Amino acid sequence: MKPFKTTIRLYLLLSGTAAWIMFTGCSKQRPQSETIVPPPAALQLLSTTVNGRSSIGVHRGVVLQPVIQLRFSAPVKKPVTGILWNEASGAAVAFNFINTASDSIVELQPAERLMALSRYRITVSSGLQSAAGSSLPAAVTTELIAGIDSSRKFPLITDDSLLTLVQKQTFRYFWDFGHPVSRLARERNTSGDVVTSGGSGFGVMAMVAAVHRGFITRAQAVNRLQTIVGFLKNTAQKFHGAFPHWMNGSSGVVVPFSANDNGADLVETSFLLQGLLTARQYFNGSDAAETNLRNDINSIWNGVEWSWFRKNNENQLYWHWSPTVGWAINLPIRGWNECLITYVLAASSSSHSIPKAVYDNGWAANGGMRNGNAYFGQVLPLGPPFGGSLFFSHYSFLGINPNNLTDAYANYEVQNTAHALINHNHCKVNPKNNFGYSDSVWGLTASDVPNGYTASSPTNDVGVIAPTAALSSFPYTPAESMKALKFFYYVLGDKLWGEYGFKDAFRLGDPWFASSYLAIDQGPIIVMIENYRSGLLWNLFMSCPEVKTGMRALGFQSPFIH
Repeated sequence: MKPFKTTIRLYLLLSGTAAWIMFTGCSKQRPQSETIVPPPAALQLLSTTVNGRSSIGVHRGVVLQPVIQLRFSAPVKKPVTGILWNEASGAAVAFNFINTASDSIVELQPAERLMALSRYRITVSSGLQSAAGSSLPAAVTTELIAGIDSSRKFPLITDDSLLTLVQKQTFRYFWDFGHPVSRLARERNTSGDVVTSGGSGFGVMAMVAAVHRGFITRAQAVNRLQTIVGFLKNTAQKFHGAFPHWMNGSSGVVVPFSANDNGADLVETSFLLQGLLTARQYFNGSDAAETNLRNDINSIWNGVEWSWFRKNNENQLYWHWSPTVGWAINLPIRGWNECLITYVLAASSSSHSIPKAVYDNGWAANGGMRNGNAYFGQVLPLGPPFGGSLFFSHYSFLGINPNNLTDAYANYEVQNTAHALINHNHCKVNPKNNFGYSDSVWGLTASDVPNGYTASSPTNDVGVIAPTAALSSFPYTPAESMKALKFFYYVLGDKLWGEYGFKDAFRLGDPWFASSYLAIDQGPIIVMIENYRSGLLWNLFMSCPEVKTGMRALGFQSPFIH
């Protein structure tokens, strides 16, 4: 019986345990299935287009009332918030939202036209949310630069009247802004007492043109020139008869151009004498005032020891000499550049002339200044590749007439015309894709640039155009220069035209307009426009008997020197 009882007891025990498990299990509620909702995906700005065009980086040349389309990865919460439109200064730009068919696209447009050639930014902040509540991971900014406003800024006048207006307004730099003591030309409109020798020579030629055009009277010009010439003769520091690059317009004391450039600058002196000799030929009256003016100019002219600047009789001229460091700069004057006038005047001197060998060996390097290559279809007789800065064809040729002028090395009419056309064609073809360059926006020469100064050229193109480059090329490229003049005046005039004519330079790609005027850039505009119109300054300078003799001695041939 024992085994049977044991079996029954075990059965009852197991049955009770199972029942207890079943009882206790039924007393607990089963867990129900839970729905896990993932958070909304982060909102993304997929693209920004301006009037249907996308761009990598800055959007340039934007129309003045653009439609900006922002395409997002998901529908955007309404009303839309978190979008800011600002000027570069930070000022807010009012704008309107435009209805679109897609909730994931936001379109906006400025309430008023943008300011031409001004920079803007549109910022989409994390305050903008999707309809599902997600935000951008970080703010996104789009940069815009408004394009050119092609409307006419000034009333249309005849081409001839426009040329007169440009000469007259530009002349104010030398007349109204001349130094109050010496009446010499200030280096630039922020130079205070610092005056420039070369720029003053350009200003003297501008005064001759101003009398010719009726901007001032002959008597006014003589009175002003008497002050200038008297200061140069009696007050200004000179070194072997040559003037420094800069001097103080009140005291005449040298203002160093650089540490070692604190004495004579023979090239600047030649630009000054080019102007003075031109004035001597123009003011040819027999009265005491004009007679004394000519005598004083001759005294200055004959005092320059051109041949001394050969430095121990070398067959080349040197640019600088310092009373403290002598020939330390050691820069020979070699071509091809702006310095032809220096050798012409040195050969023309009645008191300290140089022989032809100095011209051939020094300036021309016995033919080493030749080029002969073609650029944009133009064969360039002389100089560096693509011609260099355009002032090479301006400064010496304010007085030297290049038309039908030849020597052993070049035809100078061909040289200067090719140089100007290469410069023009470079800007027209625009190999560097500088925004705004065209057959109306051209001219690379030395000028101010943002945060500095550089000698721009096709091989040193920083995107900056200087009005003096195209305008001083009128004798070489009249059609191309007139097209540029009209664009500068009528289209860009609200930003580029000021109290002394055109400001020094500008850039359209990342808009910048200089606030400066420079004597060496303003002067050639007046003089070369006059040479284009009447040949006045060419005729006067080339009429100097000394210049005729000197140029013939160097081997030049021209109907103006025979």
